[in-house]
Amino acid sequence: MERRELPSSAELAHAFAEWTAARLKAAIAERGATLLIVSGGMTPVRYFQVLSGLILDWSRVSVTLADERRVPEESSRSNARLVRENLLVGRAARAHFAPLADSRLSPEQELAAANARVAALPLPADVAVLGMGEDGHTASWFPGADRLAEAIDPGTRELVLPIVAPDAPEPRLTLTARVILRARTLALHIEGDAKLKTLSRALEGGPIEEMPIRAALRGASDRLTIFSTAPARQTAHAAI
Repeated sequence: MERRELPSSAELAHAFAEWTAARLKAAIAERGATLLIVSGGMTPVRYFQVLSGLILDWSRVSVTLADERRVPEESSRSNARLVRENLLVGRAARAHFAPLADSRLSPEQELAAANARVAALPLPADVAVLGMGEDGHTASWFPGADRLAEAIDPGTRELVLPIVAPDAPEPRLTLTARVILRARTLALHIEGDAKLKTLSRALEGGPIEEMPIRAALRGASDRLTIFSTAPARQTAHAAI
């Protein structure tokens, strides 16, 4: 895998956005359409904002989420809302967005609709952007989650699974390894020393179920680029 460290969040957002746009442009040139999978949380906000202003044929870009909380889209905890407000604006407003959750439906209908929307996208994804929690989770692949083994199995039949994570306030929907690990390129976006320490642990030996980000680190290492800010001590030394 490749690792790229940038001195600041701002520099990281710009470098990562340019990297993403280059791959989306190449996919459009090759097959006329492209699919970008993104993750929620606060880490990608600045990256979304930079990416939304870059020039490419956004009308040929489809966007979906790695995972979603099963909440109404107007909720402050909705990843779809985060994406609509920070990525699907300006030039990127022309992109096609396929959210996962739909709180108007029953759980069974919501899951069926999510699987249908993802199946209709131009798979495989050209870029899958993953985040990582300090517990080593990615997407909604949480340690101890009820359907973790099925979610991280590249051979699973489902594209989207419902999943309940320990201590999580809401049930979730998550893309499975069948979608995420088959992406043409993957990126892991992390910022801060705490997550760099988590990454170091994840790169060590140990079961995937203990730190599910290992499913990507091991199962897609040949297509994975890690984008991170530099450790604080390294940044401070560079400033002297």
